[in-house]
Amino acid sequence: QVQLVESGGGLVQAGGSLRLSCAASGIIFSIFTMGWYRQAPGKQLEMVATITSGSVINYADSVKGRFTNSRDNAKNTVYLQMNSLKPEDTSVYYCNAFRRTANFWGQGTQVTVSS
Repeated sequence: QVQLVESGGGLVQAGGSLRLSCAASGIIFSIFTMGWYRQAPGKQLEMVATITSGSVINYADSVKGRFTNSRDNAKNTVYLQMNSLKPEDTSVYYCNAFRRTANFWGQGTQVTVSS
């Protein structure tokens, strides 16, 4: 049974920081591309950052220079360090594991940035 469990969300003031974690089980973590996506109320799901099995990282333009995506294969965990947070970063953040036809999602964690 595959599980992706996000943690680290919460309420923070603009300019603050949060670190999201996603612990994976039930998959061979090291061979999966791991991603962070977010969805704000009334908006479409958008990619925030992805990191491949070879640690190639891609960021949405809106978070470049502020967010850092990393993975620890020994801990089966992917992280999203979010700095200089803005109110427009307020969303539910979802962890994703993707490889070929396999695509798994976490339950999401709320991030709220107050102005």
